[in-house]
Amino acid sequence: MWKIWWDTYGGRATGVAAGLLFALVYLISGFWDMLFCVLIIGVCYWFGKQKDERAGALLPWDRLTEWVTDRFPRSR
Repeated sequence: MWKIWWDTYGGRATGVAAGLLFALVYLISGFWDMLFCVLIIGVCYWFGKQKDERAGALLPWDRLTEWVTDRFPRSR
């Protein structure tokens, strides 16, 4: 049962745990930074969800490097 759960929600759980850890470290510096902590948790959750859904990379690195090499060819 845990393996099925981990395969389905492992990225989200890891993202939220990382977000909580970073948020806790940030919260130590002040109470009014709570909104920023919510942002950190949300972003980490989103990254975890992307991993769970196997959505691929955030940026299409292969297309980006191809565009850069076409745009700025090396001249020697």
